Amino acid sequence: MDLEELKEVMEAAGEKSFRAKQIYEWMHGKLARDFDEMTNLSKALREKCRETYLLTVLKPVKVQESSLDGTKKFLFELPDGNTVESVWLKYKHGNSVCISSQVGCRMGCRFCASAIDGLVRPLTPSEMLEQIYAITLLTGERVSNVVVMGMGEPLDNYNNLIKFIKLLTDENGLHISQRNVTVSTCGLVPQMEKLADEGLQITLALSLHAANDEKRRQLMPVAKKYTLEEVIDACAYYFEKTGRRITFEYSLISGKNDGEKDAKELARLVGHLNCHVNLIPVNPVKERDFVSSSSEKVLAFKNKLEKYGINVTIRREMGRDIDGACGQLRRRQLHR
Repeated sequence: MDLEELKEVMEAAGEKSFRAKQIYEWMHGKLARDFDEMTNLSKALREKCRETYLLTVLKPVKVQESSLDGTKKFLFELPDGNTVESVWLKYKHGNSVCISSQVGCRMGCRFCASAIDGLVRPLTPSEMLEQIYAITLLTGERVSNVVVMGMGEPLDNYNNLIKFIKLLTDENGLHISQRNVTVSTCGLVPQMEKLADEGLQITLALSLHAANDEKRRQLMPVAKKYTLEEVIDACAYYFEKTGRRITFEYSLISGKNDGEKDAKELARLVGHLNCHVNLIPVNPVKERDFVSSSSEKVLAFKNKLEKYGINVTIRREMGRDIDGACGQLRRRQLHR
């Protein structure tokens, strides 16, 4: 609940409205794990809350820490017994958390472990928030950037996503700047356009991975529903409405989309937009036969894009030794 909803609930329960502010501060400021921690509430009110309401708390099932770069991957158990993954990444400019928005995914992207078992259910706003809160408590460090790029397609869980963003960026809670929030999508055009009209200042990242429709359809089933022209138009609309530069995520797969012709097509496709291209050497998934492009190929692809005037970086590979790719740790745990 946001603060206004909480006030209404407290008043309906016969409590003063300021109790809502106290509870909200305990949940979103002090990151309380139980109603009994809320010591400035009366014992009777704490008892009433415990009997009436669910305070969402995720249980860490497994934590893996990379020996290469300190990246931490968390497998959390939800209240219903399902599990989701989150990743904590430490950068010079601050700590980032990559969270999941669904248990599983129904988008079916060929290189992604999250989609192999399909969609189980969407996450609630509190289950998305709690990944950040739990990691903050477990690491003892503040999170400054949030990326909704873990398991699931965020825009396939649209209403819960918007509620989550508003709670995350609320000045009464963690108050993370909207400009420090990135939402990734595989290209659900109607939802992208709807998001553009929300009046938010978040970054939109499009999982592109191919620069022509034929190749993209081989990698991403969603491309059978929305053409690249429609997706790029939606990106242009997002920039027009928000002024926020679009990020294009492009996973480089050896022999599939990493050639000189691919770079040329990509430059032609996005060159007219205010955008940034993030090149990602694909994270190998054992259930798939995709292999990451060589470092020489990745660098050649980057150089080619730069010659065409495209703003491009190669994403630093983090967490590869700890099942860094979305869905890997959950699948291993399920099989075990």
